[in-house]
Amino acid sequence: RAFTQNDSHIFCRPDQIESEVKGVIDLILDVYKDFGFKDFKFRLSLRDTKNVDKYFGNDELWEKSENALRTILKNTGHEYYEAEGEAAFYGPKIDVQVRSAIGHDVTLSTVQLDYQLPERFELEYINEDNEKVRPVVIHRAILGSLDRFIAFLLEETKGYLPLWLAPHQVNIIPVNNNYHLEYAKEVENSLRKNGIRVSLDDREEKVGYKMREAIMSKNPYILVLGDNETKDRTVTYRTSQGEEKVTITLDEFVYKVKEEIENKTASGIILTTETKSLPTVGEVVAVGPQCENDLKEKDRVVFKEYSGTKVKLDGVEYIVIDEKDVLACIE
Repeated sequence: RAFTQNDSHIFCRPDQIESEVKGVIDLILDVYKDFGFKDFKFRLSLRDTKNVDKYFGNDELWEKSENALRTILKNTGHEYYEAEGEAAFYGPKIDVQVRSAIGHDVTLSTVQLDYQLPERFELEYINEDNEKVRPVVIHRAILGSLDRFIAFLLEETKGYLPLWLAPHQVNIIPVNNNYHLEYAKEVENSLRKNGIRVSLDDREEKVGYKMREAIMSKNPYILVLGDNETKDRTVTYRTSQGEEKVTITLDEFVYKVKEEIENKTASGIILTTETKSLPTVGEVVAVGPQCENDLKEKDRVVFKEYSGTKVKLDGVEYIVIDEKDVLACIE
């Protein structure tokens, strides 16, 4: 058996520790933003002071390493908590604990400060004073085990991967192969030329059957092309999580999907209260806490099946962040 580790090792000068660790933390936060992870905490993992025999190195190096990471976390301003006995056998570390869909804390990312390895391998570099100096090693794992990360991601998203990550981003279903397949292939080619991962279901099966399969496969976008679409050179799309059907031109759809992939957002469409396609006014199931004071009662809108739509209400921009009609401000 084997697993694939997303790992790297940074060899640096002691005076570079803070900037290098901060850079790793910034990278972790950027990755989490792309995947939409928000419920996480930083943990400073320390050695067990009551059982020091199981750790490599002396007390001086351990205290130096632990204090260095503690100072970095304080300087970056991120909230953290300390956990004794959670360190690696060779050094302390900063772990990022992410809350899973079923309520478990999972360590996804880790930054480990290691003074031991350079000592044991007698690593040296020549500094500006022509002196031999011992470097420091920073172990960096952004996603940890890729195998476990994929399992975590599928559990978090319930299989509804974000558009930019989905293996098949668009699924095309012609209503009748005799009349609509040629246009469906044209749409397929146009999407492929724009770097969009697309599949064309040209099997001689009922449209309803193919639609159900596409929904069960959790393809982000499903296109159904019939007489009107072929005649008007348009596409009618829906998402695998919603029943709302939208008809737009092929060029508009290509632009929408490309922008969504590029920006790793759910939609490239801005709606305003004057827009005719704005959904019906009603009650919002939940509003992000940062938005409650901004979103006025008269503007509370139900966005059923409009997950990912950007909305501007009274000059404040929001985005529907999930299928539960939850609104959140866009910073």
